[in-house]
Amino acid sequence: MQASPIIDHIVAWLKSYCAESGSRGFVVAVSGGIDSAVTSKLAAKTYLPTLCLEMPIHQDRAQVECAVNHINHLRSFHSNVDSLHINLTPVFKRFVKALPKVEIGLGSSRKVSLANSRARLRMTTLYYYAAINNYLVVGTGNKVEDFGVGFFTKYGDGGVDISPIADLTKSEVYRIGDALGINKEIMQAQPTDGLYKDNRTDEDQLGASYEEMEWAMSYNEEGTDHLSSRQLKVLKIYQKLHKANQHKMNPIPVCTIPDELRINGI
Repeated sequence: MQASPIIDHIVAWLKSYCAESGSRGFVVAVSGGIDSAVTSKLAAKTYLPTLCLEMPIHQDRAQVECAVNHINHLRSFHSNVDSLHINLTPVFKRFVKALPKVEIGLGSSRKVSLANSRARLRMTTLYYYAAINNYLVVGTGNKVEDFGVGFFTKYGDGGVDISPIADLTKSEVYRIGDALGINKEIMQAQPTDGLYKDNRTDEDQLGASYEEMEWAMSYNEEGTDHLSSRQLKVLKIYQKLHKANQHKMNPIPVCTIPDELRINGI
């Protein structure tokens, strides 16, 4: 891939979309990971106002330091970049405390539900600042996450206005990051969503690496007899996640009312 032309294309697209929407600039959540680092750098290169929000919730100190270092790096090169550190841990603690002590459910575990609640709290904060500044909330999801396995929180980090890197695979994001000069500490860090206290990586949660998921996403050959046991396992993981998370990747279902039921209007 040609990194420089792709960077120029995305930056031009961001500027054009912002102008057409009547918005003033962008707000981006910076987590300390490669996707948010690349996204915020691309937004900064538009030279339009770009607000980077660092929003820890029980966050590992190393992740916070990566995010802060990246933001400082951005601000040293781009006068259009501003930033805010908003500690959402106290708000999240109060939210958890307000929940009933005894809960009955058949869906996701309480731990997973609370992890998703963290992402939704950050989304709410992003849209607060987007609204008061007339900014666009910029998504940081890549192609594998957004359209392959649905590895994002619905109405959390999936709740955005625009997605500049959603047509780039994870390996392509790294190539863009290298061309953009993203800090080595971010380039070399294990990808993680940072939503759990045990510092589990994305690979821990998915059961496969992004490189493996990219292979499975692009697999279009007939038959599987020639595949290794690991490839068969990865393909099965991908297909299971892709099917299970269609509700995230498809438009919200709408119940269409037949004309014959609209008697004299409703």
